[in-house]
Amino acid sequence: MKFSLKLLLWTIIVMAIALGFSGFYFVNYVFETSLARETRQALDENSILCFAFETAALNVPAKYDVLQDNTVEQIAANLERSGQYTSRMLRLSDEEKNALYASDGFEPDGVLLAQTDQVTKAYRTIRLNGHYYIQTGSVVNALDRVLYLETLRDVSEVFSERALGFRVYRRVTVVMLVLGTVIMHLIASWLTKPIRLLTRATKRMAEGDYGYRAKMVSSDELGQLTLDFNQMAEALEENINKLEDEIQAKEDFVGAFAHELKTPLTAIIGYADMLRSRKLDEEKSFLSANYIYTEGKRLEAMSIRLLDIMVTRHGQAQFQEVTAESMFLYIKDMFRTNEDMKFVYSYDKAVVWAESNLIITVLINLLDNACKASEPGTEIEVLGKKEETGYRFTIKDHGIGMPEEELQKITKAFYMIDKSRSRSRNGAGLGLSLCTEILALHNSNLLVESVLGEGTSVSFLLPDREEEVSVIKSDR
Repeated sequence: MKFSLKLLLWTIIVMAIALGFSGFYFVNYVFETSLARETRQALDENSILCFAFETAALNVPAKYDVLQDNTVEQIAANLERSGQYTSRMLRLSDEEKNALYASDGFEPDGVLLAQTDQVTKAYRTIRLNGHYYIQTGSVVNALDRVLYLETLRDVSEVFSERALGFRVYRRVTVVMLVLGTVIMHLIASWLTKPIRLLTRATKRMAEGDYGYRAKMVSSDELGQLTLDFNQMAEALEENINKLEDEIQAKEDFVGAFAHELKTPLTAIIGYADMLRSRKLDEEKSFLSANYIYTEGKRLEAMSIRLLDIMVTRHGQAQFQEVTAESMFLYIKDMFRTNEDMKFVYSYDKAVVWAESNLIITVLINLLDNACKASEPGTEIEVLGKKEETGYRFTIKDHGIGMPEEELQKITKAFYMIDKSRSRSRNGAGLGLSLCTEILALHNSNLLVESVLGEGTSVSFLLPDREEEVSVIKSDR
């Protein structure tokens, strides 16, 4: 059953119970009040009749010392006829509680007489011939006689009003329940609209429409739930997009890797087959062996960098304090034999917090890329500068540069802007991808600035630890 129907059903049940109990209590309260009023009037009327009987008995001529039965009957008949607005019903009984006079319809019973004495006035509500009466009983003392006077007061109208009240209230209850059902159906539909919208959004997202959002129609708790759901959906969509991008990147990686393997392997197999199947002169044999050696070295470099990327992604760096100068001296010594380029070193002496071998790998890859992008004899600057938040390494060349639209793609594995130029220099497009992985472990990233035809500047910042480190300016 839908939540709105449950809400409607329980509301109608509560309304029906509330209206039923309140109606029963109200009608019975009115009835009890009216019946109590009629009872007081009946008792007052009984007292008046008792006084009237005693007065009439005193006015009887004193022929006898004791009031005679026929005189009692005569006085009772006069009292019965003296009622101006309603037919009065009464009964008089003697000392033995035997009826001396009784109005028509007064059924002979001694239930009330058994409860009546000199002190107590008794009354009860009875039903006679389809009518309701209040029967009262009291003692009358007249001329040394003790008589019992009973009266009947018709209160059928009170009971009829109660029955009418119940009928009217039942009709009102039915009307109220019908109107309440309609109103509560509208209210329940309005209250549960955010839930329906959330359900629709959930189904749409389950069908793959991750961009669908639930409409916010209120500012209460359900509105907050809708807001939280949309935020969750945005986070979910973002994660799914990331996963899709990662899957696509892996597919591109596998495709590029297969392609990169195919090209050198084709050359190696071709030249090896040439050396195996025919006799070549010394020059052609040397060229063939040189092609095999060159492509083999490219495969070796590519496999080493792939392995470095995998180790970096799944391993943990061993951070320690190391001087920036030691890393620059290592790089300077390593590229000392490269006489095709002119290296200019300028750095601040400082202590950094890093895995020195990994940072050296980054610097080697950046310098290697700078060499590949520059013509022989071109100047390449290797810079180090202490900043407020850390130490910045910068490799700046004056080579071919890169178009602006390529800057966001260069850190992807196997991506090469000029593939022919990169392959001719044993490039595989993995250097910057490896650098990105290493710097991520150091909470850093590459900052690339390039102008096509003018050169490229690549830098990264190693953040400081909490303690301050001293800086000594040095230019070399």
